[in-house]
Amino acid sequence: MTTTADLPVVVIGAGPAGLAAAAHLVGRGIEPLVLEAGPTAATAVRGWSHVRLFSTWSELMDPAAEKLLAPTGWFRPDADTYPTGGDWAEQYLQPLADVLGDRVRYGATVIGVSRLGRDRIVDADREQQPFTLRITRGDGVEERILGRAVIDASGTWSTPGPVGADGLPALGEHAASARISYRIPDLKDPEVRARYAGRRTAVIGSGASAFTALAALADVAEGEPGTHSVWILRRGISGSTFGGGSADQLPARGALGLAAKAAVDDGHADAVTGFRTEVIEPTDDDRLVLVGEDGRRLDPVDEVIALTGLRPDLSFLSELRLALDERLQAPVELAPLIDPNQHSCGTVYPHGHRELAHPEPGFYLVGMKSYGRAPTFLAMTGYEQVRSVTAALAGDTEAADRVELTLPETGVCGGAGLFDDPAAGQTDEGGCCAPVAPALVQIGTGISLPVAALAGTASGGCCGS
Repeated sequence: MTTTADLPVVVIGAGPAGLAAAAHLVGRGIEPLVLEAGPTAATAVRGWSHVRLFSTWSELMDPAAEKLLAPTGWFRPDADTYPTGGDWAEQYLQPLADVLGDRVRYGATVIGVSRLGRDRIVDADREQQPFTLRITRGDGVEERILGRAVIDASGTWSTPGPVGADGLPALGEHAASARISYRIPDLKDPEVRARYAGRRTAVIGSGASAFTALAALADVAEGEPGTHSVWILRRGISGSTFGGGSADQLPARGALGLAAKAAVDDGHADAVTGFRTEVIEPTDDDRLVLVGEDGRRLDPVDEVIALTGLRPDLSFLSELRLALDERLQAPVELAPLIDPNQHSCGTVYPHGHRELAHPEPGFYLVGMKSYGRAPTFLAMTGYEQVRSVTAALAGDTEAADRVELTLPETGVCGGAGLFDDPAAGQTDEGGCCAPVAPALVQIGTGISLPVAALAGTASGGCCGS
């Protein structure tokens, strides 16, 4: 007879946090089953394979995973170099999934999670029942899988934020979808480059992803006359808008902010501040006009790149009892530590199973998904999360409560605690740290700058972007 204890711990997502969780479970003698919707490991990471991270290899590899990989003859990348998303997937994440073997199932999309025979209303014997997961296979067949616990590391890549500043798509956004990208374009791809070269593009967003897009488009503008960006920010510009520059202890992130500033200073991009998009209107010549909630109308653009953050997909968790913050959609104990409405400076201290727990025992959100809508996630934080969670599932409370990670101080302020306020940051006075005097970085001169990973991977810093 199969008991709950004989069942695997089901991990949703074969990305960085999910595969690290599986490695830790194997190290503790607990059988994992990783369900990945895509055809390979790290499907989401491969979606931005052209983007270079601002974290080095040393910050992107989990110790338990390295222990699994070591006997296979795996070649450990140079710890001090900056990989692209493609490098991360091919040189580390896929080899890790290969070592896990049949413990990773591809083409398995989770469409529902519950307790066997118990919807979210029923109390009776709830905690004694195993988890049941409904999946859809690649061939369209539905299947049920049982697990002793569930670790949801499915990330937020599949649900980008819309253009509309109220969290809903702007009026006309769906109709204009063919001209809107919610990802950083790969401008080294000739077909993609042709879409933006010689054209006017609106870049919406104020974080590392927007910096990356602005810098890349500025590089195109050096060789393609007529290429121009309109950088749309919902708040104002201050000394901290472009990050910490040379004071940022993630140096590549600081360089990225300076590259974005150079795009503006060199005339390749214009900044429009305090603009909250309400309507996207088509023009007679097949262009788009963005209209703000204050009635402002911007000059027509050919393309829009919307980099307004990511959000968790909670639709398949509706039958579980979750304790989520009403703003961030992050676990209630974690949310106060990462809320950009409250924090203007400082790092999020390492946290584990206690901050990630829910009223549904044995269920955890980890990785980028645990941060809900907060934009400050680091891969190292996710690895510490899964180390703690897997220790807790193994009954090793002492190890689960222990902190085994020291995060770098970033040296960056991220606003005035007034997230998305157009007036926030208009002055350089006050705040927790002084703004950095930026040094310009030239674009289009053959210099290769490490650029940021998208939110949801190893990107992010101490505060909201």
